[in-house]
Amino acid sequence: MTTLTVSGRVAHVLSSYLSDVFGVMGNGNVYFLDAAEKLGLRFSAVRHEGAAIAAADAYYRTSGRLAAGTTTYGPGYTNALTALAEAVQAQIPVVLVTGDAPSSGARPQDVDQTAIAAGLGAATFTVTRDAAGSITQQAVEYALTKRTAVVIAIPYDLAALEAADEELPVPLAPKVTDDVDGGLGQVARLLAGAKRPLILAGRGAHLAGAGPDLRELADRLGALTAGTTLALNLLQGEGYLGVAGGFGTDIAAGLMGEADVVLVAGASLSPFTMRFGHLLGPDSTVIQIDAALQPTHPRVDTFVTADVKSAAGRILGILDGPASPTASRPEAWRAEARRRLAEGPGHHPGSAETPDGRLDPRLLARALDDMLPERRTVVQDGGHFLGWAPMYWRIPRPQDLVMVGTAYQTIGLGLASAVGAARAVEDGRTLVLASGDGGFLMGLSDLESLIGAASSAVVVIYNDAAYGAEIHQYGSQGLTEKPMLIPEVDFSGVARALGAESAIIRSLADLSALKDWLDAGAKGTFVADCRITSSVRAPWLSEWMQAKQEATAAVAG
Repeated sequence: MTTLTVSGRVAHVLSSYLSDVFGVMGNGNVYFLDAAEKLGLRFSAVRHEGAAIAAADAYYRTSGRLAAGTTTYGPGYTNALTALAEAVQAQIPVVLVTGDAPSSGARPQDVDQTAIAAGLGAATFTVTRDAAGSITQQAVEYALTKRTAVVIAIPYDLAALEAADEELPVPLAPKVTDDVDGGLGQVARLLAGAKRPLILAGRGAHLAGAGPDLRELADRLGALTAGTTLALNLLQGEGYLGVAGGFGTDIAAGLMGEADVVLVAGASLSPFTMRFGHLLGPDSTVIQIDAALQPTHPRVDTFVTADVKSAAGRILGILDGPASPTASRPEAWRAEARRRLAEGPGHHPGSAETPDGRLDPRLLARALDDMLPERRTVVQDGGHFLGWAPMYWRIPRPQDLVMVGTAYQTIGLGLASAVGAARAVEDGRTLVLASGDGGFLMGLSDLESLIGAASSAVVVIYNDAAYGAEIHQYGSQGLTEKPMLIPEVDFSGVARALGAESAIIRSLADLSALKDWLDAGAKGTFVADCRITSSVRAPWLSEWMQAKQEATAAVAG
């Protein structure tokens, strides 16, 4: 067996699981990066350590393939914590390879990195000379099995020392659970007896590859379908209502509320999906099929722990079997939905005039949707603007919408995430990053990283010279807006200085610069600094504010 250092052994094991590493080099990871380079792993340099994990996170969300982020110990490690917390909260498998205190004991400048990670919910696997390979393998298998972020720590004094030879076990294939006796027979009977069935799919259904089976099941039942934001368009077809929750239309939400039996497939039923308790009717029977061990929402009446794809196939088999329950195909339900969706209002188209003369973001979003390439992968930073893409833009596949920051309620990870998504996009798609001005400034150092990584990228900055969500939530209550305002930044000038093409967009006519760039081949990165009004409040935010008021009133009363 080839002699390897401890860092080399870590890199060697990782190379059997992944091909891409994102990070910033420092004392604690320089030997690891040297070994990774010699093994042929592709290293994408980022300019802030937080971007290392955010990029690896987005790489997985876009491609379904594992990636690693790497930082040095101490300040490099602590700089990565917000992105690490987001990955944990969002249940994204990602690996952080970092330096750590020497095995002989902490130095004055060291912090307890294992305790910090535990506080975020991330497990730390500290390698040794005797078991660097097996510990690395355990860490990766844990990340993939538990769907979470893990930290592989390399003690500073061991990084360049020779590692012991090891015989690593063959990774075990994950077990898939599905059991008709565990409840799928009852699920089939409930669905067969429904007059107004609805199938609501979440990210779990997408990751399980259950889309085709669930669409077939919906057609078999004559069911309407919908998806969470992270499963957008997974069930697109006859009877598709779009996204469930605050990004959906009121007409679609009304139809969902009339369903008598709702099959929730691989969705957790978050407050946003459930419209804070108002999405489903009080008499709906709610069935949940999920990899979780117990229901994730109190509205669930029947719960089955199972792989969603396998479960959907088994339900179809039950319905088609000799002793199958009689499943009606209520075409009237789909016909009613078609009529109401066609006649009812969709999303607000936006206004040509605003109180401050700046662009209405809804009007802008519609114009951009018409202009951007059909083959697109969209990365969304967090912020007030985050609903405009799922509401107004065509998103081809669930993996083409990367919503970062929503799990941990953060902003500023958009640029870093775009770097990871750009490395994952390999089929000629154009990457589109949507960011607010506040979040963009927070991650500005990695605009240079994106320009270097992307073969074709459009950056849309919703620039309202403010932290928009705070303006609407707290400025509207009379709180001082001074801390909520941002001096107007010329992002276009910054982008040109770093090597991108760009334009300031004050009117729809100014989008001609972007169109010319797209028509010329869309090569490189184009930054559209869009000056939008702060007078338009997103409907999802209004819904959230109303829910908070109701909760406050309930506590006070």
